[in-house]
Amino acid sequence: MPAPSTRIATLTGDGDDGWSLFYRARAMIAAGEEVLELTIGEHDVRTAPDILDEMHRAARAGHTGYAAVPGMAALRRAVAARLSASHGRAYGPENVLITPGGQAALFAAHHAACDEGDRALLIDPYYATYPGTIRAVGAVPVPVAARSEDGFQPDLTALAAAAPGARSLLINSPNNPTGAVYSEASLAGIAAIAEAHDLWVISDEVYDSQVWAGRHIPTASVPGMAARTLTVGSLSKSHAMTGSRLGWLAGPAEVIAHLVTLATHTTYGVPGYIQEAGLYALGLGPEAEAAVAAPFLRRRAILLDRIAGHPRLRAVPPDGAMYVMLDIRATGLSGAAFAAGLLDAERVAVMPGESFGRAAAGHLRVALTLPDDRFAEAVDRLVRYADGL
Repeated sequence: MPAPSTRIATLTGDGDDGWSLFYRARAMIAAGEEVLELTIGEHDVRTAPDILDEMHRAARAGHTGYAAVPGMAALRRAVAARLSASHGRAYGPENVLITPGGQAALFAAHHAACDEGDRALLIDPYYATYPGTIRAVGAVPVPVAARSEDGFQPDLTALAAAAPGARSLLINSPNNPTGAVYSEASLAGIAAIAEAHDLWVISDEVYDSQVWAGRHIPTASVPGMAARTLTVGSLSKSHAMTGSRLGWLAGPAEVIAHLVTLATHTTYGVPGYIQEAGLYALGLGPEAEAAVAAPFLRRRAILLDRIAGHPRLRAVPPDGAMYVMLDIRATGLSGAAFAAGLLDAERVAVMPGESFGRAAAGHLRVALTLPDDRFAEAVDRLVRYADGL
């Protein structure tokens, strides 16, 4: 057969997406083994029944045909209102594109920001799809390391050094995998670098409803940043709607108009009945989002309490998101070796830090995604494995 394109064959760079342990854990579960899985950011509760009822009602009412490619006007207005309230500036529906999840929004944003061969900066550690998303648009990912010892706040000196000649910077706060919530000083520094080097900033804010300490500062709310920021949002994490694939990209109206054209040639929009359910979900208000987030704060405390003072396990306390990063370098093992041994010995699956970039080597990402009692058991098994090394 003809060879596939170089671009599609090299999306993961070295050919490894770093998630082999996740696939092995899933294979064990499929074979009937009991595994306490703390890998991906999937809620342990499903989408709320009333949201599903609205999805069913909309589908039965006939909203199963082609929907408007930019998104339903009412949903775009609702997202614009949500952003206007949190960003402190006015958004209209013309500033919003509804996308099939946050991942599609990331893809669209990099198409808007980058041409073939452009350098696209991202903070390391990063969510596993980020480098491949950048390669998928023909750009070159340039990771800039953040340090565990600094709470994984961006290294502004390193960013400034990497910025000359770049076209974009991808940031994520609250952060997956680290749980870092970027400080006012970090965002002010990012804004200064973006202005000095004329960068687009692509701000992934899908965890904005999960903040445990401090406050989430939307990037576009920083003075001077609205005209150069593309904000990614989603209902996946805020409303436990991961499988519904409903997100958005917000930014200057002229750019969104071009991205509507891109959507016409790629996704062709999001099913109307799912958009109707999303509109209903947003109408439930912040109380519904707080209820979805509350279990992760409890489990954060469970983990931090159980490993406090441990000689070989150090938590990087997360200020947000549904994960905790554990520094396990004192064990002498890599994150990959520790995670593999933990799965074999204790049937607990976590993600090796190396899955998220070089800066997370020697760490584990623990997802806070099991019911409290099962989560506590998983943490106890993890501690037992570390004690036995």
